[in-house]
Amino acid sequence: MSQPPRILRADAHLRRTDAAGQTVAGDAPRPVVDVAVGVLIRPQDGRFLLTSRPAGKVYAGYWEFPGGKLEAGETVAQALARELHEELGLHLAPEAIVHWREQMVDYPHALVRLHFCKVHAWQGVLQMREGQAFSWQNLPVQVAPVLPGALPVLQWLAEEAASSGAPAPL
Repeated sequence: MSQPPRILRADAHLRRTDAAGQTVAGDAPRPVVDVAVGVLIRPQDGRFLLTSRPAGKVYAGYWEFPGGKLEAGETVAQALARELHEELGLHLAPEAIVHWREQMVDYPHALVRLHFCKVHAWQGVLQMREGQAFSWQNLPVQVAPVLPGALPVLQWLAEEAASSGAPAPL
């Protein structure tokens, strides 16, 4: 049996709030928000897509792997396909979405379970429908700041590259 993922505590020095913005005392439980996240990897060169968080959102300007919240009744794959179409104009076939890893992140504003999926194929041309920027990156990334929840992915990609004997995506 696998162990639950370790909880990454982002900005530990900041107070925690609930969905209504009210301060949560100590380690009081908060609902978990499930988020589907796409690690889009270009087949031709192995670079991965990072997008900036749009103005008006928490952590605006931070770089992240694209995705969004699961809606009631959605699977991770369904949510990811919907979010990447809504935000980026891309179409994903269900078989192109491979559930990869999960990470719990305790942000000051929410406790999120990130469902990371690798995606190596999609249709469409990137359209930044929320005014965000995008960048195809390799390791080490050349954009900053990076959202805390994205940092484990960068480590996992580096570990995979090291264990395969292949260089990290350049």
